[in-house]
Amino acid sequence: MAKTSDWARKVLALLQAGNRAAAIAQIKVAPTVKDLRALQADIAARTLAGRWRDVDAAIEDNLALLAAPRLHRSP
Repeated sequence: MAKTSDWARKVLALLQAGNRAAAIAQIKVAPTVKDLRALQADIAARTLAGRWRDVDAAIEDNLALLAAPRLHRSP
């Protein structure tokens, strides 16, 4: 069984605490595309999508950057 990552929940906790700058900094160094998609799904599940436009933009930008094969981070 694969180990699940708590990264998305921790970034969501930063957002809910009102620390958007720290959350965006974490989004910029996201470990994987899967973690970013999990964060995006968690935000949508809690009906918070659109609440923080800068966070939504950071997620979209970094999903695009990580999707490029040459920019994937090594494990």
